[in-house]
Amino acid sequence: MRLRYPSNIKSNLNYRDESGFTLPELLVTFAIIGILGAIAAPSWLAFVDVQRLNTAQSEVYSVMRQAQGEAKKEKLTWQASFREHNGVVEWAVHPATVSASSANWNNLNSSIRLDSETTLQQSNGIRRIQFDYRGNLVGLPRRITLSSTYGGRAKRCVYISTILGAMRMAKERAQANNQDGKYCY
Repeated sequence: MRLRYPSNIKSNLNYRDESGFTLPELLVTFAIIGILGAIAAPSWLAFVDVQRLNTAQSEVYSVMRQAQGEAKKEKLTWQASFREHNGVVEWAVHPATVSASSANWNNLNSSIRLDSETTLQQSNGIRRIQFDYRGNLVGLPRRITLSSTYGGRAKRCVYISTILGAMRMAKERAQANNQDGKYCY
């Protein structure tokens, strides 16, 4: 006696699984993903770079405010010191009577550098800004300018713009300032 299968079972027994993607389909998919990645990667890296600069700018601004606040609180001249040590920008806040070399140094992000537009007073590789016992700036108005070690045009500045110690933050502009020819104002 011969077994008879219903027609749908018979066709399932002879069915070969052909689901999935062919090699050309996979290659086209990977090519599209690669092209999109190549277009998006530089934009993403520039975005991350600018975010690092913004964070460093905020940190420098806070450091200067801290030095100014300590000067008022302690009724002494305090300073914010900055240096580049082993390719990393470092900062310290300390009384002006304490040597900067013995201060407690902290690092900014390693992808940040001090730009040539920085106008802080410099001595022995250490740039400084001082505030007197009333929180007023000692010396002329100054600027610290930060840029990325990876290049690019993005710059971030912190200005101490008056002898009263007024501070503000700024970023790069398309045209230089007429007074000093700097792009960060």
